[in-house]
Amino acid sequence: MLYWLSGLSEGGDLFNLFRYITFRAGAAFFTALLFGFIFGKPLINFLRRVQKKGQPIRDDGPEGHFVKAGTPTMGGLLILSALFTSTLLWARLDNGYVWIVLLVTLAYALIGFADDYAKVTKQHHAGLSGRVRLGLGVLIGLAASIAAMYLHPAGLTGQVAMPVFKDALFNLAWFFPVFGMLVIVGSANAVNLTDGLDGLAIMPVMIAAGTLGVIAYTVGRVDFTNYLGVHHVPGTGEILIFVSALIGGGLGFLWYNAPPAAVFMGDTGSLALGGALGAIAVVTKHEIVLAIVGGLFVVEALSVIIQVLYFKRTGKRVFLMAPIHHHFEKKGWAEPQIVIRFWIISLVLALIGLATLKLR
Repeated sequence: MLYWLSGLSEGGDLFNLFRYITFRAGAAFFTALLFGFIFGKPLINFLRRVQKKGQPIRDDGPEGHFVKAGTPTMGGLLILSALFTSTLLWARLDNGYVWIVLLVTLAYALIGFADDYAKVTKQHHAGLSGRVRLGLGVLIGLAASIAAMYLHPAGLTGQVAMPVFKDALFNLAWFFPVFGMLVIVGSANAVNLTDGLDGLAIMPVMIAAGTLGVIAYTVGRVDFTNYLGVHHVPGTGEILIFVSALIGGGLGFLWYNAPPAAVFMGDTGSLALGGALGAIAVVTKHEIVLAIVGGLFVVEALSVIIQVLYFKRTGKRVFLMAPIHHHFEKKGWAEPQIVIRFWIISLVLALIGLATLKLR
């Protein structure tokens, strides 16, 4: 919205700063961070009043979780409010990629909100029907992937870019929306599964988002893509504003979500942020790199899939409990140990993902 101020510039003045993505990204970060600090406590107090008993705790979960009873959920509203306010203020609103990512985030946030609302009102860990959640997620992913196809330059429409291999493209043609949908739906649900300990999901989300933001800015600049041998996707640089706002809002949330958490992100936040990561990967043509950058989320999701399939087949369990962070809890790891070690793993994977830009 504030980008229009750049039109008042005559060159070399204050208004000229608004032309630069890097300036607006920094402003978006601080706007979202300040938003989180200002409205975090009032929102938590409001959620505590209206929810009364807070998020229901599973009876079959780790014993240490029972002390968290009464903690309010839907804290993702704080992240998303900061994210949307800041993005709408600082991003170019004539950029289609920004709107794809924003609308995917909003749509998944609504699904997550409905799920959280059902859990809180019923005081049961089962919220929305899994089929309803999955069906809506599939529709959102398909719509976003089709929109991305129409915005991508002609040479990249329907193509999947291979990391490391220079100029390597795999043509999916009209099967691309299905592939993109799987990336978005998979990302949303993988982050949702990761959100099980205080601070566990939000930091890896910010790390992955920051990495994708650098990638988005890089592939949006023809000089960078020519030098690196990466496919150029004009216009994706504006996604850096969205990512910066996400990181600012995420840090504002983490201030209150750090152990012991005063509020939980809930499905409102985890589904929305996971969907956002998937959407960014699709519009920047870095879907496969997302599997590296978000490798922690992949492992969390795979641990659940393996556990379910193996149990159905044999009646036995591979892990003491899934997702895998609960397995380590059952083995006696302290919650802060698990969280910080998983953060470290996320950072290492992000650096590996970034390295694919140069390794061609």
